[in-house]
This record gives sequence, structure tokens and C-alpha cells, in this order.
Amino acid sequence: MTESLKYFLKYRDQTVVIKYGGNAMIDEKMKESILKDILLLKTVGIKVVLVHGGGPAIGELLEKYEQKSQFVQGLRVTDKKTAQLALTALAGKVNKSLVQDIIRLGGNAIGVSGIDGKLIEAKPISEDLGYV
Repeated sequence: MTESLKYFLKYRDQTVVIKYGGNAMIDEKMKESILKDILLLKTVGIKVVLVHGGGPAIGELLEKYEQKSQFVQGLRVTDKKTAQLALTALAGKVNKSLVQDIIRLGGNAIGVSGIDGKLIEAKPISEDLGYV
């Protein structure tokens, strides 16, 4: 903990962005530990924006709807149906679950999707990847 103190002081009253990958959410004990660490940051005065992935949740939903995933250089090719299912997985399942878990652990959280209020606008990387 003494190692952490210098960072707590350095980032107090600052906003930090944490990217939480979907594969790191699979293990429930690890997930709870990570969320408790995020709550600790808030407790010491660090403002946290949590940006999450959800590859496994997307894959699970695509499988349920028999939608095949294709990858180009490690990136999922995303047609319109895949994009809709990904939004359902990310905004409807993963995001809501994280918010509920944070609240259950004693924190406060709201979930916002990148499409809410045009919060995030993006351009396609390559036509080969579809909507990515």
C-alpha cells in the first residue's frame, strides 16, 4: 500500500480512464477484486472513467443467434447485424452488470454507451472490417 500512496497523491482530484477488457471479466473473483480497486481509487479522491470491453459477451450472443464471427488481423469484422448484437451485449448486458456490481460493492455508478448523445463518433478503420 505504501507503494500506492505516491500515486494516490499524484492523481488525487484527477480523472483517470481505465480500460477493462472483456476477458478480464470472466473470472468473478478477479472481477470483484478489480471493481474494489476502482472503488478504492474513488475513496482516495481519484475520479474514474471505466471503459469496458466485452468480447466474450459479444461472442456468446453471436453464437446464440448463429452469427459467425470473422476476424481480420485480430479485429472482428462487423456487419450491421453483428454491430446490433454487439451493442446489445455491451450496453444491455456488460455495462448494466458492471454498474450493478459497483453499486452492490458500495459505490456509485452510471452506465453510458458511446452512442448515447453521440458521445463517441468514429470513422471506419477499413472497409474490410465493416462497422469497426
